[in-house]
Amino acid sequence: MSQPRVIVPGATYLLTRRVLRRHFLLRPDSAITQLIIYTLAVSARRHGILVHALCVMSTHLHLVVTDTQGQLPRFLQQFHRLVALGTKVLRAWEGPMWAPGAASVVHLATRDALVEKIAYTLANPVTAGLVQHAHEWPGAKTRADELGSGALHAKRPEAYFDPKNPQWPEEAALPITLPPSVQASDADDFRREITDKLEQYEQQARATAQRNRFDFLGAARACEVSPYERATSIEPLRELNPTFAVGRGHTEERKAAIAAKHAFRTAYQQSLQHWRDGVRSAVFPAGTWWMHVFHGAVVNDRELIAA
Repeated sequence: MSQPRVIVPGATYLLTRRVLRRHFLLRPDSAITQLIIYTLAVSARRHGILVHALCVMSTHLHLVVTDTQGQLPRFLQQFHRLVALGTKVLRAWEGPMWAPGAASVVHLATRDALVEKIAYTLANPVTAGLVQHAHEWPGAKTRADELGSGALHAKRPEAYFDPKNPQWPEEAALPITLPPSVQASDADDFRREITDKLEQYEQQARATAQRNRFDFLGAARACEVSPYERATSIEPLRELNPTFAVGRGHTEERKAAIAAKHAFRTAYQQSLQHWRDGVRSAVFPAGTWWMHVFHGAVVNDRELIAA
């Protein structure tokens, strides 16, 4: 069983979801791009999610978002379900689309973590050896200069969505917002920090390509790959499943985040044991979501924990 996750309003996250067995089902063609942007716009608006960065690769996708209402699980459930259902229609795909297990959810606890993970998200096609510059990627994505001012738009896909159902508008807009922790007066500096970090990632990727004497695949060839093929490159096993990021050099913030995580899990397990013993008055720690939503458990909301 997975560890309980803290869900509180206002937290910002890096989200990652991977396709089953690294199939290229999310190949960057116009139909998949339309599907992703539309479903993301509809799901984000419905659940109070602010989107700061997006990059959809052929085998996985990355998002940086803020959960304004504490509804992240609902958002993930709807967004991933709609993407899967639409993709199954577009690709005539049978069986599950997503790799087993839950999506990766990493709380971004500092400004440096925000800058690093947004730049990491945008740089993904470059670090994967697909294009030399992030803006060349043909799939669904955002740009650093769109933060706080840009928006993505998509018409309702013909695949899966019933035009007679009012919950599916004819067109959906997805604003690319600044994280709430970044003031409008600081927006230019924030975008500049991300751009600088992105250029650093790009330079490192190009240096690696030159050192290893391989060519970038290119946008055109990335669009031509069969969605039914699988990535053949060796992918290192992920030994850790991080729940937060603070950025390099933030030793005290890291210690505080680790302590908060352990405190939450300890309190949660104690309350869960009381619940299993029949004590329905057991009070769960702030940030408890599943037990509160589906079982009506009482949550101590006096002190919110975001770790």
